[in-house]
Amino acid sequence: MSPGPIETPALETTTGLTPEQAEQAAAQFASRIPMGRRGKPEEIAAAVTFLASDESSFVTGVDLAVDGGMAQV
Repeated sequence: MSPGPIETPALETTTGLTPEQAEQAAAQFASRIPMGRRGKPEEIAAAVTFLASDESSFVTGVDLAVDGGMAQV
């Protein structure tokens, strides 16, 4: 599983940016993602849950990109 950029508080809390700067940086970064936004932790969790479930019993040897289309660019 290859997650893409995920929407977490890390940008605001670990970079030393002001809230306005962090918002501006997040918007600029999101503009480079084909879906136009960062992923949500719940979306990554849903993919992991699927891969760990019986519903994915025929899935093997694949790297699931959950990245808003970034791997396709």
